[in-house]
Amino acid sequence: MPALTLREVLTLDPVRATEPELLAGEGALDRPVRWVHSSEVYEGANFLDGGELLLTNGFGLIDPDEEVRRRYVRELAARGAAGLAVEVGRSLPAMPAEVVDEARRLELPLLAMHRVVPFVRITEAANRAIVARGLSGRSVVRPWGDDHTAALLADLADRAALNQPEVEARAALAGFHPGPGARLVGVSVHGTRETGVVDRAVRVLGGASVLRAAFPGDVLALLALPATRSGDPVRGVQDAFRSTAEPGLTVAVGHAVAVGSGWLRWSDTLRAARTTLELALTVPAAEPGVPEGPLVTSSRALALERELTRGGVDANRDRLARLVQHALGPLLEWEAAHASDLVRTLEVHLRNGCSPTRTAALLHIGRQSLYQRLERIESLLGLEIGDPDLLGELLAAACAYRVVRGRSGGTGEVGGSRFSAAPSWLVAPARRQPQIQHSPAPLRGLA
Repeated sequence: MPALTLREVLTLDPVRATEPELLAGEGALDRPVRWVHSSEVYEGANFLDGGELLLTNGFGLIDPDEEVRRRYVRELAARGAAGLAVEVGRSLPAMPAEVVDEARRLELPLLAMHRVVPFVRITEAANRAIVARGLSGRSVVRPWGDDHTAALLADLADRAALNQPEVEARAALAGFHPGPGARLVGVSVHGTRETGVVDRAVRVLGGASVLRAAFPGDVLALLALPATRSGDPVRGVQDAFRSTAEPGLTVAVGHAVAVGSGWLRWSDTLRAARTTLELALTVPAAEPGVPEGPLVTSSRALALERELTRGGVDANRDRLARLVQHALGPLLEWEAAHASDLVRTLEVHLRNGCSPTRTAALLHIGRQSLYQRLERIESLLGLEIGDPDLLGELLAAACAYRVVRGRSGGTGEVGGSRFSAAPSWLVAPARRQPQIQHSPAPLRGLA
């Protein structure tokens, strides 16, 4: 299907409502329009890529210098603009003759809009039509066919070449209408190919708008929580999935972003959810989960794991091994010769603010047993666990140890010392062992 033409744009109701008058470029009305923008600055041509219809209220054409106005038109034509539409009668009493002359000489379509219509209404209608036409035209080659929602989520997750007006128009076409002040949260679900798991969580959240689609490996969703909803949006989404998702599912929640923060931030939360899901499926959890329910985690819960494995586990394996050996070498040697749980004890203790009460409860041991383990750790490492200068290094090393152990299947080497068989806490529950063919495959190179 051919792209939307300038002639067709002129038939749209918001454009017709401006009572447009074509002053130049009659022979170029069938050129395709790639997008519709508005700008009031002379440098507006610098932001065009070609094929755009530019709307302006004419304020920038008030400059008395005739050559400046001519140069403005020449620059638009040089950038391949599809046309220029100028509002006349308010900021600009009439179209300057030199603007008309230059547009005719360059065969650049020039429109005078004689009635005031908010540009946002024009751009929304035109760009929505452009997107609809474009998606229909590309459906024969897109892997998602006519599923506009899946196509948009795929492009966002892959950080394809997009712009904010296009994203908003495509979101509206898919029925996604986040209100002002809404907070967006990406979600990735493994273990089902049905989007109903997302719909049930959305009903619990109440008033949330959602984009969701099933992909090979996961169900991907972008939730919009209204500004009127109080509390932590990430925690709210996690709680909703904990109460509605079936046992055996793994749900990863991204961070919250403002709806007005731009499409790159929309992309960030979706990508964070997918990266977190991959880690949740392949790296043993730092602390025990709830075996009878779904595993629901978030990008902030696995923030350290995500940072340590940025670029992939395999690409970081040697670096992580050096970190582990440097910080925890004596503990590894001890654990290779004794049945103990010192590295895990250290990580749980550090993750819980060095609270003996909480650490003992999570490890299901008495406080006296915990104190004995902590004393052993300090003796082997020759340091005090509570030293603020050491907390970051020790926690990062303990986390790296778990990441490398999880990916090596319980055995491997760190700094020349071969790991012994994995203790029971390193073996993920059977429901969380991913089958390779089902693991969340990144879209076109998504890292």
